[in-house]
Amino acid sequence: MKIIKSQQEHEQALERIMMLMDKNPIESSSEVDEIELLALLIENYEQQHFPIDQPDPIEAIKFRMEQQGLKQKDLAPYFGGAAKVTEVLNGTRQLSINMIRRLHEGLGISASVLIRKTA
Repeated sequence: MKIIKSQQEHEQALERIMMLMDKNPIESSSEVDEIELLALLIENYEQQHFPIDQPDPIEAIKFRMEQQGLKQKDLAPYFGGAAKVTEVLNGTRQLSINMIRRLHEGLGISASVLIRKTA
């Protein structure tokens, strides 16, 4: 095993991990250890070569609403009222620091995502 440094090595590592996973290895086998190591190497390569930007704050809120089956009215406690929810989701009002704190604590949305400027 070695650090993945090229697209070809990345593809080979992906092929190897898929082959190992298809074998359905036993939890305590050396193949499981190899899968875990390959996963770390692949993740490291992908973070360096295919970085993912953080989402827009409004999109993050909408995504969490969808995940948890929430309606706009369910967000009123985090925003300080139903009208503010509508204004924020429509982009006519910025998130306040109190809204960010409540959304982070109540819905588990990353504060670093929420403090970003909206698109």
